[in-house]
Amino acid sequence: MTKTPLFTPVLMVGCIIIMVSFAVRASFGVFQIPIAEEFGWLRSEFSLAIAIQNLAWGIGQPIFGAVAEKIGDRKAIVLGALTFAAGMVLSAGSTTPIEHQLYAWLVGFGIAGTGFGVILAVVGRAASDENRSISLAIATAAGSAGQVFGAPVAEYLLTMMSWQNVFMVFAAAILALIFTLPMMRAPQMATRTELEASLGQTLLRAFRDPSYIFIFLGFFSCGYQLAFVTAHFPAMVTEMCGPILPGGVLHNIGITTTSALGAVAISLIGLANIAGTLLAGWAGKYWPKKYLLAGIYTGRTLFAAAFIMFPITPLSVLLFSVGMGSLWLATVPLTSGLVAHIYGLRYMGTLYGFVFLSHQLGSFLGVWLGGRLYDAYGDYTAVWWVGVAVGAFSAIVHLPIREEPQGQAQAA
Repeated sequence: MTKTPLFTPVLMVGCIIIMVSFAVRASFGVFQIPIAEEFGWLRSEFSLAIAIQNLAWGIGQPIFGAVAEKIGDRKAIVLGALTFAAGMVLSAGSTTPIEHQLYAWLVGFGIAGTGFGVILAVVGRAASDENRSISLAIATAAGSAGQVFGAPVAEYLLTMMSWQNVFMVFAAAILALIFTLPMMRAPQMATRTELEASLGQTLLRAFRDPSYIFIFLGFFSCGYQLAFVTAHFPAMVTEMCGPILPGGVLHNIGITTTSALGAVAISLIGLANIAGTLLAGWAGKYWPKKYLLAGIYTGRTLFAAAFIMFPITPLSVLLFSVGMGSLWLATVPLTSGLVAHIYGLRYMGTLYGFVFLSHQLGSFLGVWLGGRLYDAYGDYTAVWWVGVAVGAFSAIVHLPIREEPQGQAQAA
């Protein structure tokens, strides 16, 4: 029997698309202070634009999943890239909070069309049963790779050009993704029963299943924590971190300001998560995914609680970034793999899309509440503790999930 290769063209192209998409997405926190200072906005006004972007991403995910399953994966990705780039270009010309918030809908929908929901469904169908878990992890880790260079590249470009021009550069990079799509062809790997079942029947069966509801609820805190840190952590580090002392290790390697440290922290989170996500994908092949997810959320909760309880210093920022980063997107291959394992591959994109909507509802709350409570109290402490609480909730809610394939939707 011929062994199916792990690194297929579908996986490699999927990694490129997710990497670029997430590099741009992960950079938005770097623009918090420059945009707010240029226009004299409150922190909550730009935060709301990022929050709307995350909400639109969540709403768009099941829509793009269904579009991909009805008219084709590549057409859905092209539509996502065009929408994403249009949102970036229009945002570059915006001068009021309302304009940024309006065009954030386009950016969010564009991320949905070029992000996890569509790409992981394609990768999942193209992978063999043996390679599926690790293939999903590799594609997810590509998002972390994008995060590694997204924020630092944005920080670097801001030293050479205005934030408006940086947005235009990012729009061009997103459009270039379209030229990779000819290599992306995934087979329809599904059982006869799956192919006969309609999308409506599959969704109805899933929404009646308590396990699907638990997966949906559990993914909320992942979105809350990730989006809050991505959007607010650079500004939080800039304002709350202790000074970087001349002659110290960080100063000697070129990190001389807390602003630069914030961008490096986002990059370090992404770097640590490459290893963490690959490890999670490997572990998901051997152990129940629900217990792995409960453990990941428990670890996040402990790291977040410890970080805010102790003085925020350059060292604690780096330690938190490595610890949280190792668990950052480790939930994604396990959650998407859990959906595919229980409900099958035929409508994985749409089913995972609805679960991801919960993730993005959490993202919206994390980003928006971060800006709102910052304006009210002058720091991020209160919103940080909310993140600790929802993380503990997610650790608990995964435990009762029944991790077994439904007879009507088993994968081939």
